[in-house]
Amino acid sequence: VQTETGDVLVTNDGATILEKMNVQHPAAKTLVQLSKAQDIEAGDGTTSVVVICGALLEASLELLEIGIHPTIISECFQIGLDKSLGVLESMASPVDLENREELVRAASTSLNSKVVAQHASLLAPLSVDAVLSIAGDERLGADLRNIRVVKKLAGTVDETELIPGLLLNQSAESGASGPTRIEKAKIALIQFQLSPPKTDMENSVIVQDYAAMDRILKE
Repeated sequence: VQTETGDVLVTNDGATILEKMNVQHPAAKTLVQLSKAQDIEAGDGTTSVVVICGALLEASLELLEIGIHPTIISECFQIGLDKSLGVLESMASPVDLENREELVRAASTSLNSKVVAQHASLLAPLSVDAVLSIAGDERLGADLRNIRVVKKLAGTVDETELIPGLLLNQSAESGASGPTRIEKAKIALIQFQLSPPKTDMENSVIVQDYAAMDRILKE
């Protein structure tokens, strides 16, 4: 997919592809929103929900063509939804958040349909550890905005690592031959400017001869 800025994005994720598409039709916009909602809620199955919704829309069109009222079609869809939820709940099994191996297998299954499927053995444990680290002791939920993904050019997926803590995406200042790596360092959080403050008034000095310049330098 080529973005508006000219960048080329390589992906097979349905939500990402739909998000980058410039759609105008109201039904198409609904499918885009559906894919986004699925991505936020479950993080997977974005393509599946679009395919299922497209099939339901096609079936609805056939029913409309034979004269069935839209209200009846909507009510029947609701009945089908309730039945489907009952079937899924009977098939579902509870997930133990303390069982890391089970969570890693679930993450690996989600990655099997992605471009990075061949790296699932590396990325799945990293993903699980990252989410569990921000979930808290009660495991009631996790705000994924607390996980930051930093991309580096010329790197490979095999070099991906999880850093528990704060990552500053800045290079080390080695111009004064200072250290570039410090372990167990103490970091000072300063809320004021280190450089001298600038005056609010703008002044100018006019020098007309070298003698005046010498006097200014001496002063």
